[in-house]
Formats: sequence, C-alpha cells, structure tokens
Amino acid sequence: MPKVTFKNSNASFYQSVKKAVDAYFKTENLKKTGNWKLYLKAAISIPAAIGIYLFLLLGHYNWIPGVLVAAFFGLTLVYIAFNVMHDACHNSFSEKKWVNNMMGMTMNALGSDAFIWKIKHNIVHHTYTNIDRVDDDIANGPLLRECTTQKWMPIHRFQFLYMFVLYGVSTLSWVAGTDFIRYFRKKIHNTPINKINVEQHFIFWSSKLLYIFFYVFLPIHLLGWLPWLIGFLIVHFTMGLTLSVVFQLAHIVEKTTFDVAGEAPKQIDTEWAIHEIRTTSNFAPGNKIVSWFVGGLNYQVEHHLFPQISHVHYMALSKIVREQCALFGLPYNYYPSTGQALYSHVRLMKKLGRRN
Repeated sequence: MPKVTFKNSNASFYQSVKKAVDAYFKTENLKKTGNWKLYLKAAISIPAAIGIYLFLLLGHYNWIPGVLVAAFFGLTLVYIAFNVMHDACHNSFSEKKWVNNMMGMTMNALGSDAFIWKIKHNIVHHTYTNIDRVDDDIANGPLLRECTTQKWMPIHRFQFLYMFVLYGVSTLSWVAGTDFIRYFRKKIHNTPINKINVEQHFIFWSSKLLYIFFYVFLPIHLLGWLPWLIGFLIVHFTMGLTLSVVFQLAHIVEKTTFDVAGEAPKQIDTEWAIHEIRTTSNFAPGNKIVSWFVGGLNYQVEHHLFPQISHVHYMALSKIVREQCALFGLPYNYYPSTGQALYSHVRLMKKLGRRN
C-alpha cells in the first residue's frame, strides 16, 4: 500500500471545530447517536422492504406495475442503505455496539458484506479521500477516469454519457464480483485486509448463500426465470444508479480537490481535517426532502469530519462547520441544489474525458 501521512500542524482546525461541535451537544443536551427520528426510519423502511419483496413474489399484477414496484423496491433498499446501514456501520446509529452491528448487517441483505464495506469506506475512503491509488471510491475500473492522475484512454471522451450505465450496474458487482475479489485477495484496492476472523468468514459465506436463495432461487421458482431476471436487473439498476450518484456528488465535482500517492512515502501538506474539507462537497443543504431520503449524505462535509455522529444532526452542525471554515479561511464546498451538483459532476467527468 502506498504510504500517505498528513501534516499535523497541531490539528488546530479539527480541534477548534470539534470543540464547537461538542459544545453544541452539551448545550442542547443531545446524544451524538441516532434519536427517535432515525429509529422510526428503520422501523418503517425495513418492514416496508419485506412487504414489497413478498408482494413481488406472491402478488398478482401485470408487467407495468411489476416494473414500477421493482424500481420502488430498489429505492426502498437504497433508503435503508443511506439511513440505516450507513449510520450503523459508522457506529452512530446507537450507543449500543450490538445494535450497530445488527443494523449494519442490512448491508449483507443488499448483496454486499458489512465487514468488507467498513474497511473500504470507514478506514480507506474516510482517511484517504480523493487520493488516487489509495481511495477505492475513485478506483472504479479503466472505463472511468475520475482524476487527472489516472490513465487516459480514448473511450473516456464519452464517459460523461456511459458512466450512468456503469453506475447502474455497480451493486450487481457487489453480488457477482468485487466482494469475492476483495475477500480472496485480502486487499481493498491497494490496502490489505489484515485479518478476517472465523465469525466474519461465517457471516460472509452464509449471507452470500442466503442472498442467492432469497434473491435468485426463490424468485425463479415462484415467478420463472425471465420475470425474475427483469425484476432483479431493475432493482439493482435503481440501487446502483442512486447510490453511485449520491456518493459521486460528494467528491467528484468541480469544487473538490484530488491528490495521488506514489511508490515513495507521501505527506499531504495539511492536517487530515483540512484535507477532508477540500476533497468533499455538500449539495442541496437545507432541502429536508433530499436530506430525509439520502440519510443526511447531502451534508458530506459534516459527515467526513464527524462520521461517528448520526446523520440526524448534520443539518444543525452545518452552521457550526461553515463558521469554523470561515474562521480558518477554508472553503466550505457546496452546491445549492442536487441538480447543480449533478451538472458539476457531469462537467468534471466530461473534462476528465479529454486528453491532458
């Protein structure tokens, strides 16, 4: 793994913003983990997903409602990923470890593996955001060029068009390939997985088998292979496109910065928190509907600084973080709307598609 370190500078910015955030929670007498709003989301969305799944298997409908319900099922699973799984895997869903572990297992129900995802996302991505050759989130194969240090190919001229198709099949790759590649290689991109214990081996294989049973064998048995295939692809395309776009709007936009790690040890010239500020962007701040659906991930700046604080607090924290950024002369990257952020992402990918 390329070695990357950050200049400490006494971590002055992070200490200042952390002090301000801690004071907020103390003054408001709030816990940093989830509250009734988050628990209500879980209590509604998980049974809803089960109900939709059963309707798709056992209900009576023609192909048009079937397509619409399959897409809605995909959106419901995405909602669980954003609002339940993400907080739980960051240990911010609850103060109780066992609750976080249990709710984090919803990732396995989506076709991936919570243990591997935590290493990929919590450790690698959150530490080395937008650093080429380390951050797995900007290492999406040769067909996508997501920063200037990645190799250019002629096909990249069209990536701003075909990238949405690739985003749509991204969750299929969890099921069909990437988890298995990481599991057997014991490596996520260039970062080794130091140890997988017996419990994690068992969870990995049992959840993969259960996924195949509930999402493949049982639907084929009850519906036939063609209706299953169409529905399965619709569910995954909906999931993959929605998940990918939301996460791309946080980092692969024109206002964020990138770096690259090489063979020699590299030191980033700022403290870690300032690196996160420069490589991350919010979108649609203040839009309660967007925040509700994406689990506060439109406040990625706050999330990257404080990943173990539940997303239900991010809107309130954004004012504090913005003030601290102004105090230290740092950018506070954001786009007023989802559409503007998406347009910026498309423009950047189109620019990266041109030869340097």
